[in-house]
Amino acid sequence: MLRVVKPRNARSKRALEGREPKEVEDPRTAVFVKGTSTGEVLNAAMKELMALKRPHAISFSKKNTIRPFEDTSSLEFWADKNDASLFVVAQSTKKRPDGLTFVRMFNNKVLDMIEVGVDKFVSMDEFKTRKATPGHRPLTHFASDLFDTHPRFMQLKSLLLDFFGSEVIDGIHLSGVEHVISVQLAPTPEGLNNVSAILLDSDDSKNLPKVHIRTYTINAVASGTKVPRVELVPMGPCFDLTLRRHQPADPEILKAALKRPKLKKQDVEKGLGNRKKNVEVDEMGDVRGRLHIGKQDLSKLQTKKMKALRDIPVPGEESESDSGSESDEEPSGKRGRAA
Repeated sequence: MLRVVKPRNARSKRALEGREPKEVEDPRTAVFVKGTSTGEVLNAAMKELMALKRPHAISFSKKNTIRPFEDTSSLEFWADKNDASLFVVAQSTKKRPDGLTFVRMFNNKVLDMIEVGVDKFVSMDEFKTRKATPGHRPLTHFASDLFDTHPRFMQLKSLLLDFFGSEVIDGIHLSGVEHVISVQLAPTPEGLNNVSAILLDSDDSKNLPKVHIRTYTINAVASGTKVPRVELVPMGPCFDLTLRRHQPADPEILKAALKRPKLKKQDVEKGLGNRKKNVEVDEMGDVRGRLHIGKQDLSKLQTKKMKALRDIPVPGEESESDSGSESDEEPSGKRGRAA
């Protein structure tokens, strides 16, 4: 059960409201932590990952005695201290050499984590090409059906999207897209193509294919039309990863993490969310709605007959019948006024 904290005064109430889920979340901050033993490969890999994550990256220079799968108290303390929701822990041991652990937090508690082994690493310095501008959001491409069907790869895809993603944007200019991060898998064994085999071997990491991460810069070439021809140029870094240990998210904590905040009355009136149907906001900020009504039968419509809407006869064009009717009605009207 999640502990519910009740505010004691107005100040604590405002502080709790500031930590509540937002409709548009802030960019996730990642903390890079070194374990007691790290080699050259892990140090270079951490440096390159931090370069892709900037400016939302914090690096711990000192080594720390930390084991994420055994004790998470240090991660929870650092998350509260640095207002961070992502961690990348580097640790190399004899049993698990060159290991990177991606940890995702929620409410300063560990939500889920996954450990990968770095089998091959190629730095940016090996590619003498143009580099992307730090802080630009990349396009992330996942080239395998297992990222939508296999539980282990679905978790990896979710973590990588949170790691490389930044603030939520409605649109982006074509010239603002500078680099692409492509995540591919090695040839998939035939057993993983079966749904029943996926469910049985979801916890077996030995038979899972390797993950290849490649980074490219986008080169727009004139094509004779408005849309340029796009060419991908290798930029680096490049990773070959092997899936190892993992810890799935607790269902109750995951439900709380996916809970969406309640919309305010002003936001609902502006057409945000899905609470009001057929309501939209135009470019000027005006709320416009659409009403659907049935076909009306106007033949039986009863209207009020008003004296002011009667036809007024023109003098000299009255017929004898009209003049007779007027003469008959005048005495009655005069007698009515006298009475």
